[in-house]
Amino acid sequence: MKFTVLTLFPEITDTYFASSIMAKALEKGIIQYHPVNIRDFALDKHKTCDDAPYGGGPGMLMLAEPLSRALESVTDTKPHVIYLTPSGRPFTQKRAAELSALREIVLVCGRYEGVDQRVIDAYVDEELSVGDYVLSSGETAALVVIDTVYRLVDKVITAQSLEEESFGGGLLEYPQYTRPEIFASIKVPEILLSGHHENIRKWRLKKRVEKTLAVRPELVEQGLRDGIFDAETVKLIEEGKKNDERD
Repeated sequence: MKFTVLTLFPEITDTYFASSIMAKALEKGIIQYHPVNIRDFALDKHKTCDDAPYGGGPGMLMLAEPLSRALESVTDTKPHVIYLTPSGRPFTQKRAAELSALREIVLVCGRYEGVDQRVIDAYVDEELSVGDYVLSSGETAALVVIDTVYRLVDKVITAQSLEEESFGGGLLEYPQYTRPEIFASIKVPEILLSGHHENIRKWRLKKRVEKTLAVRPELVEQGLRDGIFDAETVKLIEEGKKNDERD
């Protein structure tokens, strides 16, 4: 899979692609990275990429001409073009899984007050928001999308490691523990030391249900509506709701 990032500050994303699991995925050829500096497509001597918006208002807007030329340089292979913006549709784990199946994604990193709408209308396939807040850096938002998507690409991470993560199967992840067995006078739950795999599985499922009901109950309700839970999980959900009512 190829990630092409259009940015005014490629050094921000360059560092990420040179680190940790991503660096290994690049080395193996599973992932490709192509940074594009939008300033390289500004024709004036100052490499100007922003100007005041028509109609007035605070801040500056990214110019259409250098950004459109940058996009023209990378869209001949018909990639999926994403513009990161607070006004986009919410980015979810489900959407990440869908994007991970694509051949190439182009991410447009906004700055200042955003991007000239004509560029969005002409080139962008999808506008995504990584949360209900405003960032000064579109690069930060792009890295959230990249980090979420690339780890789902086949052979980047083992499939088993992805099976019971948060949002997998409509539930959040269970609590995890490692050595030492006792830390700050708190002992690891005895069941995790038992070696009984089936009991551990049941405990973990129960904890996933309990946490999701407590922290993200809307995920449980959505899962029930979509019918994604098996009978064991539904029973635990019903028991958890009854316990909450008694409390």
